Amino acid sequence: MIPASFEYRRAGSVEDALGWLAEDPDSTKLLAGGHSLLPLMKLRLATPGVLVDVGRVPGLSYVRDAGDHVAIGALTRHRDLEISEVARAFVPLLAHVAGQVGDPQVRHRGTIGGSLAHGDPASDLPAAVLALDATMVADGPRGRREIAASDFFRGFLETALEPDEMLTEIRVRKAPSGWAFQKFNRRAQDWAIVGVAAVLDGDPRVALVNMGSTTVRARGTEEALAAGADAAEAADRASEGLEPSSDLHASAEYRRHLATVLVRRALVEAAAARG
Repeated sequence: MIPASFEYRRAGSVEDALGWLAEDPDSTKLLAGGHSLLPLMKLRLATPGVLVDVGRVPGLSYVRDAGDHVAIGALTRHRDLEISEVARAFVPLLAHVAGQVGDPQVRHRGTIGGSLAHGDPASDLPAAVLALDATMVADGPRGRREIAASDFFRGFLETALEPDEMLTEIRVRKAPSGWAFQKFNRRAQDWAIVGVAAVLDGDPRVALVNMGSTTVRARGTEEALAAGADAAEAADRASEGLEPSSDLHASAEYRRHLATVLVRRALVEAAAARG
């Protein structure tokens, strides 16, 4: 499988990348770790005319305690997030989920910004930031703007990022306890057939992996929890209003069943962690 021809450019700064994006945003793509974009290019499902490598842009790989939240640079690699003392202390769900992504090679090369900007509903990290009610920071020709995670994922491989914008930071409120992550897959490195990220600190939030065309919240479960339902009752509403797909890995009916089972497990685990 060989990608279509393209022009390769290496950005030395965010300004470089944004400048090249502005020249032809519809035909220019940003490359970070490459684990999401390059397979699409090999299959010619993506055919950018210009590929801008931002993987070595300085100043975008960090995990910082920013007071009431944790700030994470978009080029932070999964492995660095997994072992970060700041992440483990204040957003352990995100650190844990980063350690579940793919295999060691993927975790050492892939970036959180690349995963989120790709917007794949089968990815683990989008569900984690959705459950944590994170905020995405995007830079572009019109300046900087903040996008709530609930508004960021719009459809299959579609996010709220404009074609001439670059995701530069993720801000996650501190949530050290009352969380859980469950997923079911055929092999450890495979995409999850269904996954669940649950946070019970404050208002309960439950996000689902691979239960629609984009990462989604289990609104039925959240409403049940807010009304005082137990884990089993709340989990029974996990797939309410959702339309999971059928594919060679699982039928829609099986995904609904898995969502119920995994949400129940996650809620029990999160409640025990909260104490």
